[in-house]
Amino acid sequence: MSNTAGKVIKCKAAVAWEAGKPLVIEEVEVAPPQKHEVRLKILFTALCHTDVYFWEAKGQNPLFPRILGHEAGGIVESVGEGVTELKPGDHVLPVFTGECKECAHCKSEESNMCDLLRINTDRGTMLNDGKSRFSKDGKPIYHFVGTSTFSEYTVSHVGSVAKINPAAPLDKVCVLSCGICTGFGATVNVAKPKKGSSVAIFGLGAVGLAAAEGARVSGAARIIGVDLNSNRFEEAKKFGVNEFVNPKDHNKPVQEVIAEMTNGGVDRSVECTGSIQAMISAFECVHDGWGVAVLVGVPNKDDTFKTHPVNFLNERTLKGTFYGNYKPRTDLPGVVEKYMNKELEVDKFITHSVSFSEINKAFEYMKAGQGIRCVIRMEH
Repeated sequence: MSNTAGKVIKCKAAVAWEAGKPLVIEEVEVAPPQKHEVRLKILFTALCHTDVYFWEAKGQNPLFPRILGHEAGGIVESVGEGVTELKPGDHVLPVFTGECKECAHCKSEESNMCDLLRINTDRGTMLNDGKSRFSKDGKPIYHFVGTSTFSEYTVSHVGSVAKINPAAPLDKVCVLSCGICTGFGATVNVAKPKKGSSVAIFGLGAVGLAAAEGARVSGAARIIGVDLNSNRFEEAKKFGVNEFVNPKDHNKPVQEVIAEMTNGGVDRSVECTGSIQAMISAFECVHDGWGVAVLVGVPNKDDTFKTHPVNFLNERTLKGTFYGNYKPRTDLPGVVEKYMNKELEVDKFITHSVSFSEINKAFEYMKAGQGIRCVIRMEH
C-alpha cells in the first residue's frame, strides 16, 4: 500500500468557482476512498467539449464550486473497502459512466447503460454516502460525472475505472476515456459499415473525427464529412474523410444533396452534433432498404425529432448510442490494445498540450475552435 493510503491528501486542483469564470488552481484536500471507491493519481487529463458546456452552465443545473474533467489517465494510489479488482500502482482510465457488472444492463451483452453508474451530470457527490471527497478550508467542493480529473488526485467509484496495459502511454490513451471511444464505437459497434460502403459523418469535431476513423478502419470507401465549417475538411482528411459537404453551400436540404451524390443515399450515417436538424438529415440521407443512421450528439432537452413514418417503412433504421456501446471495464482495455497494435491511431487527435498551471489555455483553444484535443500535463 502507498504511504498516503487512508490519509487525506493535499494537492492542487483547478476549481470552477462560478460559471464561465477562469478556473483557479487551489490547494484542496482529497479524502481517502470509501467502500467500492478508489483514489487515483491523475497524470494526464484532456479537455472535452462537455467540460466547457458545464463550466458555462448553459442549459443545465449549475453546480459550483466544482472540479470538472473526465478524460484522463492515471495510477491507482489507494483503494477502499471491498475493492478487489484494482490495486495501488495499476494504470487506469477513469470514465464518466460505469459498469457495476451486476445490474440488468451490465449483464446484457447488448447494453452498456449501467443502472448504478450511468452518467449523472447533476450529482456532485459520491454514491456511497452522498458526500464529496474534495474540500477546501473545510468546505466541500462538488464532483463532476464521478471523475473530476482536473485535480492531481481524485476519487472514483471502482466501477467507473478501467484497468489498462501499463505499457500504454497515458498522455495519448487518456483521450480514449470519452470522445474518441464515443465516436469510434458509434461507427464500429453500432453502425457497422461494411468494407467498400459509404458513410456520412455529421459534425467534424473530436467525436465526429473519431466516427470517421471508425469508418476508415472498417474499410468504408466513401466517407462524406458534413459540417457548417469548411475549414474542418483539411483536418478531416487525416481521419479518412474523402468528400465534404457544407449544408450552407446548397439551397436544398443536405439529405437531398447526399442522396444525389450517392445514387439514393449512403449505407450508414453517424450524427455527432446534437443539432436536431442534423439528426433528421442524418436519418433521411441513408439508403432505403438497408441504410442505418446512428445518433451520438446530445440534443437540447426541448427538441423533438420529426420525420415521415414512411422513412421507417422503407426499411431505414435509426439507432442511438451512448459511449459508443462500450462497457468501460470490459471493453476499454481492448480499445487501448487496438492503439498499441497500431489498429487505431490516437496521436493525430491530440493537437495541443499544456501544463496544469495553464489549464485555462485549453479552454481558450476549445472556445476558439482550435484543434481537436488539448492534453493537460499534471505537475506532481
